[in-house]
Amino acid sequence: MSHSPAQPEPPWTGPPVGPVLGVSVAVWRDGKVLLIQRGHDPWRGAWSLPGGRVERGETLMEAVARELMEETGLVLGTPRLVETLDAIDRAKDGAVRGHFVIIVFAADAEGTPIAASDAADFGWFALDAINALTTTPGLKRIVALSVPA
Repeated sequence: MSHSPAQPEPPWTGPPVGPVLGVSVAVWRDGKVLLIQRGHDPWRGAWSLPGGRVERGETLMEAVARELMEETGLVLGTPRLVETLDAIDRAKDGAVRGHFVIIVFAADAEGTPIAASDAADFGWFALDAINALTTTPGLKRIVALSVPA
């Protein structure tokens, strides 16, 4: 009797079952923070800090530098930890469509920003101007914590 080797499981193509690890960074210049307008779901059209998913085998610092470069073209300076947050995307019926655990940093950055990759647009905003924007969950609280000393 011959046995065939077990077939590998097909790669999972649905939404992640558990939380996804992400990073974001607050870059401040002249009293204003750099925000990007999200070009893709979740939260398409909302303003947010530059950032995204941490890739397998990548450190948090590598991820935040890569995401900042991909979305804005800026080169990350030395980041400092600001906060962690849960960003949970829920459907109107309350069902969870996505859950992201985001490690937030603040840092200087070199260069002139551009809207690239996932960013539909970018802008520099004073803290009090954020109230008038449609933003990702918890953005104003996180930005307030990131203000340079």
